[in-house]
Amino acid sequence: MPMHTVEGGGGVQLHVRDWGDPGAPPILFLHGWSQHHLCWAKQFTSELSDSFRIMAMDLRGHGQSDAPLEAANYTTGVLWADDVAAVMASLGLAKPLLVGWSYGGLIIGDYLRKHGGSAIAGINLVAPAIGIGPAWFGPFIGPAFLDHAPAACSGDQAVALPAIQAFLRACLVKPVAARDRELAIGWTMLVLPEVRAGLLARDEDFRPEYAKFSKPMLVSYGAADTVLLPATAQALKAAAPGCRLSEYPDVGHAPFFEEPARFNRELAEFARDAFAQS
Repeated sequence: MPMHTVEGGGGVQLHVRDWGDPGAPPILFLHGWSQHHLCWAKQFTSELSDSFRIMAMDLRGHGQSDAPLEAANYTTGVLWADDVAAVMASLGLAKPLLVGWSYGGLIIGDYLRKHGGSAIAGINLVAPAIGIGPAWFGPFIGPAFLDHAPAACSGDQAVALPAIQAFLRACLVKPVAARDRELAIGWTMLVLPEVRAGLLARDEDFRPEYAKFSKPMLVSYGAADTVLLPATAQALKAAAPGCRLSEYPDVGHAPFFEEPARFNRELAEFARDAFAQS
């Protein structure tokens, strides 16, 4: 399991993990708000790594990547775009497939806005955010996030920890192993409150960027998601009619975590088709 340190936008050092055959087609996973590369464990320990090179990065401010405190490190879109581009360049990823969960949809939007889509094979958006700001709160970003995120940004851990616990409970509809839930609480609390707040201090709409993207795009989402409401997937389909929707009944905000066998199978099929076209 090689580990890499990559210098991203503005000099931030990014932590990246690597599984599978280095010569296989590459898939780069981008996690969500206040999460960690370990959230993709049910992917990188699966048969996906037999056919693909799997890479999962800790986003700036998360996990083992640098976590500068100034809000501009998280509100400046070109920095997120350059983080993704730096990982691709440093690790020699030719036409990777990008997988972005939740906030990862915003980061891929940042990448597309600055760099376009010519250097990637396709995109799998998972319960994605495609915009953020007041216009998105309510119609698209739902109560499971809005009810808990402000307290989760508190510098008082006695306030933040219960909010994180409640947020993670709201993310998942299907039962998960106690160990998995405990790990998720741990890695979520690793993120500093200033970082969590900085991530939310944006006002963006990436529908135009996704509308311009002409390569394969799969949108995987839970029908019971109350963090990023299913209306988000429908809004993306309206903006980018060529994308394919995959709805998971009775699943919440983490299809890859709640139904990993189906998610991994669909991702493998989608990736093979996308790489064949690239």
